[in-house]
Amino acid sequence: MSDRHDPYLVPGLIRGLAVLRVFTPLTPELTLSAIARSLGITRSAAFRAVHTLVSEGYLLATSDGKAYWLGPAVVRLSYGYHASRELLEVAQPVLARVRDEFDWSTHLGVLDGRHVLYLIRLPASGGMASLVHVGSRLPAVTTALGRVLLAGKDAAVLRKLYADLDPKAQARLLARAADDAARGIAESLGSFESGLSSVAAPVLDPAGEVIAAISATRSTPSVPAQVGAALSAAATRISRGLGWRPAE
Repeated sequence: MSDRHDPYLVPGLIRGLAVLRVFTPLTPELTLSAIARSLGITRSAAFRAVHTLVSEGYLLATSDGKAYWLGPAVVRLSYGYHASRELLEVAQPVLARVRDEFDWSTHLGVLDGRHVLYLIRLPASGGMASLVHVGSRLPAVTTALGRVLLAGKDAAVLRKLYADLDPKAQARLLARAADDAARGIAESLGSFESGLSSVAAPVLDPAGEVIAAISATRSTPSVPAQVGAALSAAATRISRGLGWRPAE
């Protein structure tokens, strides 16, 4: 534990980080009073920290303004973990084998708010032009890779992430996420780039949480079953390489 009497420590930063740690999977939404109680500070002190975090995107207020939940900026902080050497080193050769076997472009990406952030792209031999490059950010709902990442989130998280959608559109998004989660893969047939078909599968961490996704893409009207099966097997190999093990 750090020495709180260290003159170089920044109290406001320490308090802000403490506020973020209060939010857990069991307490994803908290009122200002609940945050203050958890930290043992006054409501006014909590308000200053929360107000700053909201202004920077690390917290979002609920629609009624009475509570808060973690914002998309928190996801961006985890980029260093997702893009760690271990993840990329484990995934790169596996994706290369899929690319070489089927001659489909392969990718790896992580969720960045409502977007997919692409960390690996291995183009097929044809050198097909694409909007996707390493560092590209595309809307998650429009790509197979993004749909897999959204399918790894709880319905409550998705409702908050897409709180601006009308009820019918939100219901469609939730239904598709549930279907993608049940299937374990997602397919996209020309929904983002005309004439391109993609299939994607999730990458899991040791706790079984979806931390990334991989995809294969080619200019073709459909996804052959063997490509989908190979990509799913590749996702399993990457997950195992990161320490995940299936339940006994």
